[in-house]
Amino acid sequence: MLQVTGLEAAYGESRILFGIDLSVARGEVVTLLGRNGMGKTTTIKSIFGMVKPTGGQIRIDGKDLTGAEPHLVAGAGLGLVPEGRQIFPTLTVQENLQATATKGKWTLNRIYDLFPRLQERKRNMGNQLSGGEQQMLAIGRALMTNPRLVVLDEATEGLAPLIRADIWACLTRLKSEGEAILVIDKNVDALTKFADRHVVIEKGRVVWQGSTAQILATPDIKDRFLHV
Repeated sequence: MLQVTGLEAAYGESRILFGIDLSVARGEVVTLLGRNGMGKTTTIKSIFGMVKPTGGQIRIDGKDLTGAEPHLVAGAGLGLVPEGRQIFPTLTVQENLQATATKGKWTLNRIYDLFPRLQERKRNMGNQLSGGEQQMLAIGRALMTNPRLVVLDEATEGLAPLIRADIWACLTRLKSEGEAILVIDKNVDALTKFADRHVVIEKGRVVWQGSTAQILATPDIKDRFLHV
């Protein structure tokens, strides 16, 4: 579904990405791993048109969307759960969800079934939610666009362990329902319980990629590229 080939990107004169290759098939869960500052978020922003690539190609279902505006990328079927959540603070939970709603299988009732806490808080403003509730809302908001690929940038960063467990359970359920997912997170142990493939970035380059079985069989990957 998503095919990224030779992706390059820069901020001014500072080159950040040096030929990233990345793909996600329908129904597949792929992780994007690496230490802080290695280019993971820039990769996501480039896919969504928030950073204009300086080279390479981004294709969605075979259509070239390299450097396309974010609304066109969303219209092509990608839903983003951004780093920092970025929910609407002065809208209620329900208004946040309705703001991105399109016709499809993901409705308010389905989101509330996935995250009962959001139904309990549906009349609360976005800025009245805890960090974990905001992350649930950010995921629900992305799903309300009825995407064919959900992209999560730092899925559980800064969340309490119990909330992290809720997020992992959510992603496991989404996979079981056939959703394609691209996820950035630092918790490799949790990711290997449900992800299919893993891509490791170091200084803007892909330095390793393989299946869950392969990363579990290569424990030095974490020491070499993921630990601070």
